[in-house]
Amino acid sequence: MTTLKVGDKAPDFSVTDQNGKVHTLVDYSGKILAIYFYPKDMTPGCTAQACDLRDHETVLMKKNIQVIGVSADDEKRHAKFAEKYELPFPLLADTDLTMIKAYGVWGPKKFMGKEYEGIHRTTFIIDEKGIIKAIIEKVKTKEHAAQILDVL
Repeated sequence: MTTLKVGDKAPDFSVTDQNGKVHTLVDYSGKILAIYFYPKDMTPGCTAQACDLRDHETVLMKKNIQVIGVSADDEKRHAKFAEKYELPFPLLADTDLTMIKAYGVWGPKKFMGKEYEGIHRTTFIIDEKGIIKAIIEKVKTKEHAAQILDVL
C-alpha cells in the first residue's frame, strides 16, 4: 500500500504521545526505530500486537531497537490503552493523519462487506541514520516482535 521503499529516507514527523511529549525522527538518531502503525486502541488485534511488543521489549532494546506505536486515536485514549496494558513505549496520537499519510498507510479497507478509509497495519524499521531498512506489511499481531527481529 505504501509508496515508500527500503532505502528511502524516512519521512520526518512531529507528533505527541500519550503523555503530551513531542516526538520527531531526529530524536531517534543512533537507534533503530520500529514504527508500527495500527488501526485502533483497545481492539483485539491491536492489543495483541502491543502486548507482544511489550513482552519482548527487553530483547528489542538489547538490539538497540526503539518501538513507537502510531494511530489516529487521541492522547487520552492512548494514555488509557498504555496504562491498561502497561505499555513501555510511546503511542503517537496522529489525529490529523499527517504522519499516517506521509508513511502511506492510510487508504481503503474492507471489513464485513463494508468499505471505508483507515490505517493499514504496517511497520517500518528505520536505521540509525533515518533510512528505511524494512517494511512489514503482513503483520502477525501475536508474533510481531519476532517479525521485527527477523528482518534485521
